[in-house]
Amino acid sequence: MSLNLNALNDEQKKAVEAVEGPVLILAGAGSGKTRTLTYRLAYLIDKKIAKPSEILAVTFTNKAAREMKSRIDELIKKDISPLWIGTFHSICARLLRIEAENLGFSRNYTIYDVDDQVRAIKKVISTLSVPQQLYSAKLIQSRLSRLKNQLLYPDDIENLDRKDGLYEYMPDIYREYQKYLQENNALDFDDLLIKPTELFDNHPEIKKKYASKFNYVFVDEYQDTNKAQYLLIKKLVEDHENICVVGDEDQSIYGWRGADLNNILNFSKDFPKAKIYKLEENYRSNKFILDAANSVVQHNQERIGKNLWTNRDDGDRIKLYASKDDLDEAKHIVEKIHDEMYTKKRSFKDIAVLYRTNAQSRVLEEALHKNAISYN
Repeated sequence: MSLNLNALNDEQKKAVEAVEGPVLILAGAGSGKTRTLTYRLAYLIDKKIAKPSEILAVTFTNKAAREMKSRIDELIKKDISPLWIGTFHSICARLLRIEAENLGFSRNYTIYDVDDQVRAIKKVISTLSVPQQLYSAKLIQSRLSRLKNQLLYPDDIENLDRKDGLYEYMPDIYREYQKYLQENNALDFDDLLIKPTELFDNHPEIKKKYASKFNYVFVDEYQDTNKAQYLLIKKLVEDHENICVVGDEDQSIYGWRGADLNNILNFSKDFPKAKIYKLEENYRSNKFILDAANSVVQHNQERIGKNLWTNRDDGDRIKLYASKDDLDEAKHIVEKIHDEMYTKKRSFKDIAVLYRTNAQSRVLEEALHKNAISYN
């Protein structure tokens, strides 16, 4: 049975059927992004445009990869096991298991997590004249990770003009740390992202093998990609440009760990033939919430632009309460919960309280306990 696209709205359907060339799908929150991406993958396979083995799909989490694979299987009832789908780290780890020997590692290399990295750095800096009372191994691990995500190597940072005194020691730490990893047949999480790029640069024939294998490349949450991820994808698609990226420039929140918003903002510059589809119909929120969100986000200077809308009811208006301090805020929240419970006859499970940081919860939890309001 052929894949039925009737479950999609018009813009989603256009995005699914635009299979050739570069495509940017701007997907606002609650706009059916996952459904659209899933249908697009299924459409390629169902219409025999591509074999599963010719498709690479990169998701933000392993859970998203599993769910997407399950949905595709339900839609087309075909064997999609040859499809490469997973996070950047899992995809790169898989590729490096195959090609490790070309980088001087064996295929059974160990992947160091953050704790492993910190332990390795402690061993490395113990042999160097690094003032450990000023610069902890954890801090150094964080800086190394940032440098790697920016594809900066020891020679690149030798002459960096940094006010931070740690950078005086970073080139030597970086070199010795990488030497330690090599000697222990290990790669850290950041190496998983940068080693494939090194591999492609040093072995053009290997790059050609994977660029030829993956005729269609998908990347989810493109606004959260860093330089290493961006360059890896560019190398894979530069010959055929059959790339589809999905993202939302208004939801970029990982700049602190190296994500570059310009990757999505400049997509049309990188791929002048790109088609852009905007998923603006929201299936999650009411009109008042969307109007408020649109009015706030329109002030962002760095955005391509879209306007979320919905066919749902207006719902309740948003109310803003400016509290004097955290105690007043907690008192007001308790009063609102009581009002919802006893005036509007709602139950605890109907009410959610969101806060920005964990530190903000203490005063709030004390107020809830004091007023016998249970929560989990």
